[in-house]
Amino acid sequence: MNEFSRFDESGRPRMVDVGGKNITRRRAAAECILELPDKIYEALLEGSVSSKGDPFRTAELGGIMAAKKTPDIIPLCHNVRLDAVSVRCGFSGENRAVRIECEVSASGVTGVEMEALVGATTAALVFYDMCKALDKGMMIKEARLVEKSGGCGGHWTNG
Repeated sequence: MNEFSRFDESGRPRMVDVGGKNITRRRAAAECILELPDKIYEALLEGSVSSKGDPFRTAELGGIMAAKKTPDIIPLCHNVRLDAVSVRCGFSGENRAVRIECEVSASGVTGVEMEALVGATTAALVFYDMCKALDKGMMIKEARLVEKSGGCGGHWTNG
């Protein structure tokens, strides 16, 4: 087993020891697409989709809250003090969809990729929840890490 394995010599799960790593500035960006049925797309354009409030702003807030709670829902994920979380939801223009972007940054010894992914995907789930009364045919698609920087892995981009 290598030092970054999530399993000990007996095959039991463990949290990776990152205590000896250097503190660096970490940043990650993730996105996902929420495809909308015509009924929801048209209601969003008219501003009449949800009696619960604005699904765009509510989803952004839900994504931020989720990114902060990532270690509570992802096993073996380190608790990272986040410096900033930003979630943006807007029309994609493709397939009558909403594009959700989450960017997270921190200064620490481990990356924030999972926080960015949890923020983006949870924002999509919140958006779904806000609009499901009109039509449950929405599809969450293409959740992915777009970019990360910091740490010994340096800068990485997806595609």
